[in-house]
Amino acid sequence: MSRPGAGLEPHVARALVAVCELPSDDLLALTAALVEVPSVSHHEALLADLVEARLRARAPRLSVERFENNVVARTTLGRSRRVVLAGHLDTVPANDNERAEIVGSTLRGLGAADMKGGLAAMLALAEAASHDSEGLALDLTVVFYEGEEVADEFNGLGRLFTHRPELAAGDFAVALEPTDGRVEAGCQGTIHLRVTTNGARAHSARPWMGDNAIHAMVPVVERVSAFGTPRVEIDGLEYREAMQVVRIEGGIANNVVPDRCSIVVNRRYAPRMTLEHAVEESIALLVGDTTSASKPEVELVAASGGAHPNLGDPLVAGFIRHTGVEVLPKLGWTDVARFAAHGIPAVNFGPGDPAIAHTAGEWVDGGAIERCRDLLDRYLRSPR
Repeated sequence: MSRPGAGLEPHVARALVAVCELPSDDLLALTAALVEVPSVSHHEALLADLVEARLRARAPRLSVERFENNVVARTTLGRSRRVVLAGHLDTVPANDNERAEIVGSTLRGLGAADMKGGLAAMLALAEAASHDSEGLALDLTVVFYEGEEVADEFNGLGRLFTHRPELAAGDFAVALEPTDGRVEAGCQGTIHLRVTTNGARAHSARPWMGDNAIHAMVPVVERVSAFGTPRVEIDGLEYREAMQVVRIEGGIANNVVPDRCSIVVNRRYAPRMTLEHAVEESIALLVGDTTSASKPEVELVAASGGAHPNLGDPLVAGFIRHTGVEVLPKLGWTDVARFAAHGIPAVNFGPGDPAIAHTAGEWVDGGAIERCRDLLDRYLRSPR
């Protein structure tokens, strides 16, 4: 294998070599090297190149394919069921945390928890499957994909399902999102809606000659604020719903009554209803009294359906039984919903605390990465 890194910053060049050469049993060092390879959304090509090269060199018994910046490795053992392990290559933008720092068994750095610790575990599992494929009770697919942290149109797993569905196919899937080593079942749906109120401009010294669009937005914001955080129980798990104003625009000058105001509202809903129902319910709440002559305009910006926890599914129940870990509801959206939409039961399970994902102090514990790898390896090799 050629040694990459020419023309890059020295620490990045060293990380590229380390990703190619570090043994998979040193998961903390491998995760640190993955952290130092920049892979902010839309810039995952370099990391995809390294993952592809490592898999081709270290997992020769697996079929490795590349589609755009998505890398897929699969066993072809003829087992009765196939498990898909999925992890995204991209991170959110850096916040002065590009460099990896190891103190004891703790690694800090961009993407350490979300989700380069999970990627390191996936690489180790793929290489173990290649080394001892006969010990596997299940066929295995590992999917390293781009664009999870940005708009749905860029999601690499979604593009695989659209253009190369055979590469993402399976009977059961595990998204190695950070869950602190517990199973997080299902996921919330998420909806973004733009609400606009219109008025009429006037001089702020003579406001009675105009119509203040920001003032007209106040009842909408009050309805959103009053929504609260309802609790919804599904399969014995308690989900929390939420509706928040996340953006606001209005006004053109300090002496002009604004004639337009726009807000963006994010709705997070428990997987108790269809996406269509959730959108209709959200729009009705935002519009309010339909008899009002000045009712706001509501536009759907983006929406992704949730995933039922599906704890009664035998494959989901079997995974929970084999791993023996605590089960919680997933508060947030993940690609578990994408698998569910394609008829593949799935769970979230990975190293790292989801509460500190995307923060400047993001970290992961080396022992947590090893435990994740060990539990998944045991699951893949347990007799059925």
